[in-house]
Amino acid sequence: MEENRQKKDNRFLVGVFSGILITLMVIGLWALGKKFYVNYTYVKAIGEARQEGNTEVSGNEEILNTGFIKKIGIIENVIDKYFYDSYSTAEMENGVYSGMVEALGDKYSRYYSVEELEKLKEESSGFYSGIGAYITYDEENQICVIAGTMDGAPAEEAGLRAGDMIYKVDGVEVQGMGTSEVVSMIKGKEGTVVNLTIIREGADEFLEFEIERRKVETKSVVYEMKEDNIGYIGISEFDGATADQFTEALAVLKDGGARGIIIDLRGNLGGNLDAVCSVCRDILPEGLIVYTMDKYGKREEYTCDGSNELELPLIVLVNGYSASASEILTGAVKDYKSGTIMGTTTYGKGVVQKVIPLTDGSALKLTTSKYFTPKGVAIHGTGIEPDIEVDFDSVAYYEENVDNQLDAAIEEMHNIWSAN
Repeated sequence: MEENRQKKDNRFLVGVFSGILITLMVIGLWALGKKFYVNYTYVKAIGEARQEGNTEVSGNEEILNTGFIKKIGIIENVIDKYFYDSYSTAEMENGVYSGMVEALGDKYSRYYSVEELEKLKEESSGFYSGIGAYITYDEENQICVIAGTMDGAPAEEAGLRAGDMIYKVDGVEVQGMGTSEVVSMIKGKEGTVVNLTIIREGADEFLEFEIERRKVETKSVVYEMKEDNIGYIGISEFDGATADQFTEALAVLKDGGARGIIIDLRGNLGGNLDAVCSVCRDILPEGLIVYTMDKYGKREEYTCDGSNELELPLIVLVNGYSASASEILTGAVKDYKSGTIMGTTTYGKGVVQKVIPLTDGSALKLTTSKYFTPKGVAIHGTGIEPDIEVDFDSVAYYEENVDNQLDAAIEEMHNIWSAN
């Protein structure tokens, strides 16, 4: 009897112990699984990029290894244990991906989360909610700068000017932040307000602007007939609609009796490579427009058949904010001597970016190649010098409504006619 009771007690204790052990194992496996899942999601984008990317050996040491994965887990554990506040695991994941791309040291490359990619698509479609300003980066002062404003947009109405340096957005200092980060802070829901603190050359103190965001339509081409039948075409950026808008503008001006064309690329920060090549095919002779070269020496050429070569005198206006695609057009016109370049030296962005989508809906924008003008000139970091240099008179422009660079271009068109 005593022996049977002892056996029952032993079985009971074994059962309790087994239950506790199984429970601990389940909890441990759940935690391990959770940790594995988190670590997996942290590095998933790396694997996808590797599968979708070039299979040639680059010579770089592998990043995705057991030590890397282990350290990510350790960092997460330390944060989870000691960080005083709550945090978002989703934002932490995005931070890891963004950090990898930022470590490249290339200001044009970046990681887009699913939400950020949607915003990019919205802007590229020609409509977005913001203030309607073109923003670039001043390397010397490590600060974002207004390159120009859209006609009738909130930025123009508020009085922002080209050359204004953005010191704060909603009270947050943004000096040292990249263009993409500052732009995302300025954009927002239609009807909301953004406060900008501006540094303006010649002003004794900071300038404060309170600007209401609204839906902005980016019409990239404007045109009109100037005095003496000089056709003027302003291109603010090269997007999906630019080529058709430019073709229409050029046709209307020609049909209206234009005797010369001025293409204004001042403040044009660039855009789509195919778009600028389409514009070039409306004015250039037969031959190369531009060619690109990647890290493996692969060369890709973009050409023009010359069937639409412009037979009118051409002047291209540029400044220090004319970049990327703008410089492709400028460089080709200069190499072929198809027109006269006027203004000031261009920005000097001679590299090409590609947006590479990942299967989870995010994407990487990476600099994948350099580009060269038809004569093989690499303008990255140097820009393109104008044939005729004309400094911009901001006082005359903003206080007297006089555009001295455009006036100089009109005068030069008369000189070209006289010479011919």
